[in-house]
Amino acid sequence: MSFFYRGLFALVLFTAFSSSLQAKYLYKDEIINNKSFSDQIELLGQSLYEKTGISLLLLMKKELPQDITMYEYEQELLKKFTKPTIVLTFSEMNSQIDIESNDNSLYKYFNKKQVLSPVTSVAQAFIMSVFYAKSFSEFKDMISNTGGSILPLLGAKVKKNKILNKYSMAMFNGYLDIAQQIAKAKGIELGHGFDSQSNQETMIAIKVLFYSFILYSVFMLIKRKIYRMRHKDEKTKQW
Repeated sequence: MSFFYRGLFALVLFTAFSSSLQAKYLYKDEIINNKSFSDQIELLGQSLYEKTGISLLLLMKKELPQDITMYEYEQELLKKFTKPTIVLTFSEMNSQIDIESNDNSLYKYFNKKQVLSPVTSVAQAFIMSVFYAKSFSEFKDMISNTGGSILPLLGAKVKKNKILNKYSMAMFNGYLDIAQQIAKAKGIELGHGFDSQSNQETMIAIKVLFYSFILYSVFMLIKRKIYRMRHKDEKTKQW
């Protein structure tokens, strides 16, 4: 899990003039409250808006208000904006993540299902769908949507004192993924090092951990079966 402790490259890449940025794109943060994280979101959001005219907001909620869904919460917020706006929302206590926009045409610039996918590769999707898909249509949906940039990180096990690190990395990774997809669709570069694919190293690390877990599980299953077979033989000999 050491890659969680190192953090994503962009979270520590820029510090020279971050103090001049005002909180605007990190619209609400009730969880992390980390200046480095905030500065990077602001810089990336500002660069994206200046070059595309699209405002990408990040909301980090501790818990949603009672008697309101995340979708309803986001729709109420989006009513405040007339310019093209996309909001990425995370609620810790509700264990929910969503991406919504005040203009349906904005969805053509990024793949919402891919960003929110719980898996990072086709192979991983196949294994997950075999175990968890409840129908053939759900199986096909899980197979066709891979490359998740948030949920695989949030689902990783870390020590209690590293949970905020995990949250910041997962949400920045998702925010960066959306911004990079929009930039690519618009044919522009974000600059400030945000066009680098270094964040994919984190996804590779997740894949390694995932397949290691699968191999370990298979190994333990075989070992358990062998153990039971041996003890069964011993029991038979006693009788």
